[in-house]
Amino acid sequence: MGFNLKQYGIEVETIFRNSSVPVLYELGLRLEKGTAISDVGALMTYSGEKTGRSPKDKRVVKHPESENNIDWGKINIALEERVFMLNHERAIDYLNIKEHLYVVDAFAGWDPKYRLKVRIICTRAYHALFMQNMLIMPTEEELANFGEPDYVVFNAGGFKANSYTTGMTSKTSVDVSLERKEIVILGTEYAGEMKKGIFGIMNYLMPLEGVMPMHCSANVGEEGDVTVLFGLSGTGKTTLSADPKRKLIGDDEHCWTDEGTFNIEGGCYAKAIDLSAEKEPDIFNAIKFGTVLENVVYDEATRTVDYTDVSITQNTRASYPINYIENAQIPCVAGQPKNIIFLTCDAFGVLPPVSKLTPEQASYHFISGYTAKVAGTEMGVTEPEATFSACFGAAFMMWHPNKYAELLAEKIKKHGVTAWLVNTGWTGGAYGVGNRMKLKYTRSMIDGIHSGAFDNVEYVKDASFGFEIPTSCPDVPSEILVPENTWSDKAAYAKTKAKLVSLFQKNFEQFADGVNEEITAAGPKSDLVDA
Repeated sequence: MGFNLKQYGIEVETIFRNSSVPVLYELGLRLEKGTAISDVGALMTYSGEKTGRSPKDKRVVKHPESENNIDWGKINIALEERVFMLNHERAIDYLNIKEHLYVVDAFAGWDPKYRLKVRIICTRAYHALFMQNMLIMPTEEELANFGEPDYVVFNAGGFKANSYTTGMTSKTSVDVSLERKEIVILGTEYAGEMKKGIFGIMNYLMPLEGVMPMHCSANVGEEGDVTVLFGLSGTGKTTLSADPKRKLIGDDEHCWTDEGTFNIEGGCYAKAIDLSAEKEPDIFNAIKFGTVLENVVYDEATRTVDYTDVSITQNTRASYPINYIENAQIPCVAGQPKNIIFLTCDAFGVLPPVSKLTPEQASYHFISGYTAKVAGTEMGVTEPEATFSACFGAAFMMWHPNKYAELLAEKIKKHGVTAWLVNTGWTGGAYGVGNRMKLKYTRSMIDGIHSGAFDNVEYVKDASFGFEIPTSCPDVPSEILVPENTWSDKAAYAKTKAKLVSLFQKNFEQFADGVNEEITAAGPKSDLVDA
């Protein structure tokens, strides 16, 4: 008997399971509109109407077994099991009308002790190749003994949800059932929904085993010292984790166990906007045969990609296996973190370029997940605008943020980890007055963290935020390390700082009832600013 999907009510006989890259290329080019090969051999694809995730359309089945663990609200929106089954049947019906289907059977998590067996069922060669890049592919022997998966993703994204179905707010629906161990996708062909769906599952399961799931990048030095870098979009997380002196463990999703650190994924999903060989050589060189390029614009004659053209979307992406990065740690497993770095792009110009945090302060900034948009990035944004995303990935967290913050604080203390806040944003004034911190200075500061250069230097304590600011760093002008010193208008600095402190406090009010007092107390104090 050949491989089939009849246990799910799927009768389609032609199934491409864990197909080779050339086979998926051939099928994609022949059958999927908008698919082409770039001049360096990448598969260029078009995701359709949706060119990004649809977080407002994500639902989680409310079930007695798990409902008390879920942080219900705007992110984790409750769904009746009956409605899940309606969407599930709609997906199965759609899959059944296809002449052929694709199946990816692979693993999430490089540590065998914690990894999940995942099955992706989809209708597009592009989606299959994407997930073969993003998951950890089994060997022939592992595939032969794969058995039943732990979780199944039914990607029927080419078929829209029925907006008259109870609980549906659009034609798109991404539904998760923790009890059935299934994800159903309708009304979006954006491949990132599959990747982040699996991450959401890991974010739920891992804390049950005392493991900390993290939306972060990570790398490791020659002596086995691991650094974890958290940061929202635009903070430099991908750029700064790709360090020629260190091996990349992963660019986006990791877990922190009693044994060490492991990557959840088998590949990278990098933003391609303004990509160049000069700015991002590792990523640029990873774009070749086997890489998926999403929604990029290219020259019809030469098939050369124009990474500056965002006429389709600003969210152009490249998906490739992590072994396409020359300096990657394979397998993607390493020891205990030595340093944790929270990256922020503070467009207010208030936060120092580098500062050291206590474990409680680390938990506070982790829960806050702060960065700032600058004027011009979105319609209507005329001055710096604070953005907060709990745990630097609120959209993927199923438990209350305090659950993850407690795990973080516990592991920081247990393993003697040092936490740092690094501001890659503005200095000498807010956006429009000051300047963006030079990348070479930020790299020097991170080099200083890794080399121990801050172990025996003088620190000054920030009166409002309470963190410690080093007063010297190799290859960095000392005058830029303390923000107030870089502002010519001291009164404007004090006013802007007071505003930022107030924004932090207001944002944290939503978490106060569920967060330990020690963490709340570690936040910034406005009375000290006004004194």
